[in-house]
Amino acid sequence: MLKKYLQLDFSHIKGDLFGGLTAGIVALPLALAFGAQTELGAIAGLYGAIAIGLLAAIFGGTPIQISGPTAPMTVVSAVVISEAIRFAGSFEAAFPIIIATFFLAGLIELLFGVFGLGKYIKYIPYPVVSGFMSGIGVIIIITQIFPFFGASSPGGGTVGVITSLGNIPSVFNIFSVLLASTTIGIIYFFPKITKAVPGSLVALVTISLAAFFFLSGGEVTFIKDSTPGGVPTGLPAVHLGFFSVFTDTSVLVLILEYAFTLGALGAIDSLLTSVVADNITKTKHDSNRELIGQGIGNMGSALIGGLPGAGATMRTVINANSGGKTRISGVIAGALLLAILLGLGTLVGNIPNAVLAGILITVGISIIDYKGFRHIRKIPRTDAVVMVVVLLLTVFVGLLEAVAIGMVMASLLFMKTVSDVVDHRTRSA
Repeated sequence: MLKKYLQLDFSHIKGDLFGGLTAGIVALPLALAFGAQTELGAIAGLYGAIAIGLLAAIFGGTPIQISGPTAPMTVVSAVVISEAIRFAGSFEAAFPIIIATFFLAGLIELLFGVFGLGKYIKYIPYPVVSGFMSGIGVIIIITQIFPFFGASSPGGGTVGVITSLGNIPSVFNIFSVLLASTTIGIIYFFPKITKAVPGSLVALVTISLAAFFFLSGGEVTFIKDSTPGGVPTGLPAVHLGFFSVFTDTSVLVLILEYAFTLGALGAIDSLLTSVVADNITKTKHDSNRELIGQGIGNMGSALIGGLPGAGATMRTVINANSGGKTRISGVIAGALLLAILLGLGTLVGNIPNAVLAGILITVGISIIDYKGFRHIRKIPRTDAVVMVVVLLLTVFVGLLEAVAIGMVMASLLFMKTVSDVVDHRTRSA
């Protein structure tokens, strides 16, 4: 069975090489930005992109899928990390809890695939998915407001940021604003010049170089300034000590709750991207194998202290459009990121936090479901209500509560609709 998973098709190596290299280049700034959004730091995003990118490509069921940290998974991961720190009292004490949660999330995702649950993902109502994804986008934008202006984001989630907006004038840093604004401008306008090189990568390199040479006197903060002990270089350490956490019943409930959330979200995120990949390649993915691959990838990422992730839609589309046709393209993308880590790891610390804030703001804007809200007056009122309620709950209450209440609402409203139809037909008869 293992031989089946490890079989690679080299018949399209030229297209896979170019597709994988392009997707890997696009993944670099996003991985760093997602990592920087959490207490684990930017390097954790890169670790996750490498581990999930390689393992999910080898063991997954969607040939052109490019996997790694994604916006929804990162937002949930940030909540997991903050809750673990609050529970344990310090980052050091919370670290085993964090890794255990990420590892168990991957195991749950793998079990989804083993027990053939992939086919049921399609039954999740669109309004719930739309409201949740849009809420994630809004959260990312709100949490990057203070980093945009040159300060650390205050605690308390989105509510804490909103209630602290009055403090912006006292922390306003013109250099950070210029760097973040220029980053956003490059990302949106560079594709009008050429699409051969991703705008996010151009922004990351050019703005970081400018800041390093002209603003290294304390005017702005860099990744290395917010990473205790400096940015790690070389191969990441393997963490195995977290297994003892599973014997502590006081933290087991916390771990199980968030691990299931991450596992379910990773499954949904990945399989939705798989459907997009099918539409591009005119093929059909293997849902259960994809979940097994994503689960193995997330377990591997946890072992080296990386962020959990899923199939990434934008990177997968870029891979396909650049010539990628088989899982080798995903392996090449992950291998490229590993080479960058080993060869240029020391340079990662010289990336300004404001640049990552600019990248994340554009990511947040891009995942809001504008199509759904643009047609909100045309869709059934019940769908519109569910979509808006899930969005608001995601932003202001919590991710778990938003999905749970959204699913219950969608189910009850569907039952009412069916009941009304049956009642109408009964009366007509």
